[in-house]
Amino acid sequence: MHTTPAPADRPSSLVPHQHRKLPDTDWLRGTGACPLDHPDPRRAAHAAATENLLRCWVRETGVRAPGSDILCLPLPASGTALLVPVLYWSPTGWHRFGLPYLADAPDPAPPVDAVLLAALLGRESAGIPAPARPPAGDGTDLVARVADSVRRAAAFVGERRADTADDPDLFLAAEQSLVLGHPLHPDPKSREGLSDAEAQRYSPESRGSFPLHWIAVAPSLLAADSAWTERGRSVTAARLTTRLAGPGLPLPDGYAALPVHPWQLRQVRHRPETAALLDAGLLRDLGGHGDPWYPTSSVRTVHQTDAPAMLKLSLGLRITNSRRENLRKELHRGVEVHRLLRTGLSQRWRAVHPGFDIVRDPAWIAVNTPAGDPVPGLDAVIRHNPFRPHDDVACVAGLLSPRPRPGGRTGSRLAEIVTRLAARTGRPSGAVAAEWFLRYLEHVVRPVLWLDGEAGIALEAHQQNTLLLLDPDGWPVGGRYRDNQGYYFRASRRAELDARLPGIGEHSDTFVSDEVTDERFAYYLGINNVLGLIGAFGSQRLADERLLLAALRRFLTGVSSGPARTSSSLPTRLLDSPVLRCKANLLTRLHGLDELVGPVDNQSVYVTIANPLHS
Repeated sequence: MHTTPAPADRPSSLVPHQHRKLPDTDWLRGTGACPLDHPDPRRAAHAAATENLLRCWVRETGVRAPGSDILCLPLPASGTALLVPVLYWSPTGWHRFGLPYLADAPDPAPPVDAVLLAALLGRESAGIPAPARPPAGDGTDLVARVADSVRRAAAFVGERRADTADDPDLFLAAEQSLVLGHPLHPDPKSREGLSDAEAQRYSPESRGSFPLHWIAVAPSLLAADSAWTERGRSVTAARLTTRLAGPGLPLPDGYAALPVHPWQLRQVRHRPETAALLDAGLLRDLGGHGDPWYPTSSVRTVHQTDAPAMLKLSLGLRITNSRRENLRKELHRGVEVHRLLRTGLSQRWRAVHPGFDIVRDPAWIAVNTPAGDPVPGLDAVIRHNPFRPHDDVACVAGLLSPRPRPGGRTGSRLAEIVTRLAARTGRPSGAVAAEWFLRYLEHVVRPVLWLDGEAGIALEAHQQNTLLLLDPDGWPVGGRYRDNQGYYFRASRRAELDARLPGIGEHSDTFVSDEVTDERFAYYLGINNVLGLIGAFGSQRLADERLLLAALRRFLTGVSSGPARTSSSLPTRLLDSPVLRCKANLLTRLHGLDELVGPVDNQSVYVTIANPLHS
């Protein structure tokens, strides 16, 4: 596992302060202003990416809070230092920074932009404790990915300012709202391999849409499974895809219809295995067909309003930390979880938490070689679509993310909800935010803890995998989890789960040691999701993070020892551990790791950070 020991609180100032005077940032300080407020989309995107890189570096290398409103970051490999205006220092890591400057640059010199910052940080590996220290290199991949991410974010910002009309399908509008992406990732919008025209069609941020490409698969090559039922009767994956294709698909008799992302087909058709099957007529290219599908926040999962299913397609683009081609074990995992929940576990769960569920992945379709081996890049998940157009359901990451608007301040939907509720009720925004947060804990966090405690299943419930159901006033009333990759079956509960569903985990590779499960669960639900939500409240000046941390402590104490306690180990871990293990996206990038490749305990870099809940 890629890890590093607890940081020794690396000082933020190691060089004398014979510093140049920085430009005035008082207009930003204390306002919660967003980088997207800058009128130039390119500068707005650079400012946002710079903040991301600085947040990552501060968290992943153990930089402590400065004693003033200027953070000095030494860059010994470059023989200089960065001076960074601190606009807001967050106990949970959602800091706000102004544009950094080189300490020894002359006064007329411009600030450091995101691409230069990536190059500078990429060289500074010597100060990172082993074994998390990245291999020696010049960081060119990081620089290229950051440059690509900034360029695409600038285009998205410009498009959104020109056209503010959201889709009337509330789920789709929410999925398309994550314009900036993960605030603690160095290149959240990088999509190397997409041309500008393709990005326009295939990106949710551009409100893109496109018909799917369809391939006819000979029965001898078809690989599929389905636990999808309608009126108590099983429905095969092939029947589902034929229905989703719509009328008029020229499907040869006996062949199954396989949906493929148009960009993906262009890539895989030249792979030797696929090309040979096409030449033999065992796969037949049927071309683009049907009504347009719309990319959701993951880019590769596509949605049609009122369709019974969404489709999670293979897509070989590098998005955040991975190439997004489905793996066969993930397809098995989605169906397996659906079958497991139908053994009676779902009824027990919903009896206690009726507002929460998992968005099911009950079927899949793919291609095998004549020898029976999977053909990579042609796997598709058939995901249940439980949402009607008027259902107000929001990806949590999109709810917290700033949204560009023409003329005027940029704000998140969370800020809009809290501000509106405060005005309607006459209560202070901090009090409204605290109540909203407590309702979120009850409707989202408590059900996820129940599933871990009662069944030994931990969910990779980070903010993009967590969907929040809102009432007409904007209060949390329920939640959904989605992602067939993100399940951890505790090894200590194997016998119990196997008794419920014999053979579970045999093909899905889902059982994980309790030690690794604890680490990942604490990161995804604890740090990314809940502490990230607290950080968003604080950095957007909606609430005092210290008060929300106190509220979270009370909640965790109640679920670990109160009358409605859960047997999940996570609440005690979050309350009692002085440090927590945290995924390090910048170091993962510098290590060149793909999080979908290799064993689960070695897919990404984890570092140790101070636990803001520990007193």
